[in-house]
Amino acid sequence: MDAVTRRSDAAADPRRPDVMFGSPRRSLRGWGAAVTVEVSAPWVDHLDVVNAALAAISHTSELGDVAGSGPVAFAALPFDRNGAATFIVPALVHGTTTEGTRWTTSIDGAVAAEFAPTGDADAATAQRMTIASPTGVDEWCDLVSAATKRIAAGDLDKVVLARELVITADADFDPHELAERLSAAHPHAYRFDISGFVGATPELLVSRFGDVVRAHPMAGTTPRSGDHDADARHAAELLHSHKNRAEHQITIDMVLDTLLGWSSFVDAEPTPSVVAAGSVQHLATMVEGRLSDPPPSVLELVAALHPTPAVGGFPRAEALALIAEIEPGDRGRYAGPVGWVDASGNGAWAVGLRSVSVDGPVARLFAGVGVVADSDPMSEWRETQAKFAATLGSVTRL
Repeated sequence: MDAVTRRSDAAADPRRPDVMFGSPRRSLRGWGAAVTVEVSAPWVDHLDVVNAALAAISHTSELGDVAGSGPVAFAALPFDRNGAATFIVPALVHGTTTEGTRWTTSIDGAVAAEFAPTGDADAATAQRMTIASPTGVDEWCDLVSAATKRIAAGDLDKVVLARELVITADADFDPHELAERLSAAHPHAYRFDISGFVGATPELLVSRFGDVVRAHPMAGTTPRSGDHDADARHAAELLHSHKNRAEHQITIDMVLDTLLGWSSFVDAEPTPSVVAAGSVQHLATMVEGRLSDPPPSVLELVAALHPTPAVGGFPRAEALALIAEIEPGDRGRYAGPVGWVDASGNGAWAVGLRSVSVDGPVARLFAGVGVVADSDPMSEWRETQAKFAATLGSVTRL
């Protein structure tokens, strides 16, 4: 296969893409599938097949080595490290950066006219929806209490538990439409639309552009009400909360320790900031470094970092074992890595939070909370309610 990248007015194309990943600095939109790469289980051990598939596509470019301007593979990976995964290399990709660079990459001469507009104009519109919480409040409180007892006994330091909402409609959901709604509601988030998994997450798992590596871990949450004074007060309380600061530091330390093995230099901001994310606000700390030569592919970093303590717990093995033991259901791609990688190993991967998994007339949402020894079950229930609010309105709009 041959890929050609040319400068273009990528932003002018109004059609819905088949796949999309947008970040505050760069947006990639793809149509068609030149290559589909199946990654066998466990996906963390077999990502080299993705690098090989991209390397097999010969590429010429008017842009030189601009990240994302050649063949690109997109994926939304399972939370479960032991699962299988699928990557898609679109036949046509439009890319833009905030600096104004725009391009189109075409594989084997693919052109926009080959791809019909995504979506069915005649599709039925939902008139009724039902919302169900498979885990009731009493069962949830029992789960959190069981986890706090295990933590107090010294089995682990922290575990992240998630609960699910299931929305069932009387017509199929259009995942691309949901992605557009979430993108509009959260324009500064990491926005994604990949194989029925859509969302707008505030959290960057890891990016690699050249030898620069970045991560933006978030752990510690408080609600937002829209009242400026109240939100400022809650933000100050979050910054001074011993529980939330300790929970946050566990994640920062893990990210730093992991990236240090590949880096000539890596450091974190000295103190966290509070980042607004729709209906909630989080403690967040930027981590940035320089990778040693030769730099690893971003996929190696993804496999090493996922899941961070912010979405799994700490220590990792003990936390994941407890999740498998007591958490009902399967998270699927919720809280898994979602993003893209190019043939040079550049890429950006977010944590698949504030997300929706769409399967015909069924949409599944999850919200997770970090549980430590002194966690209060009802407080954690209310936190999940606040997090659901960031996406629920976009799904249930009639």
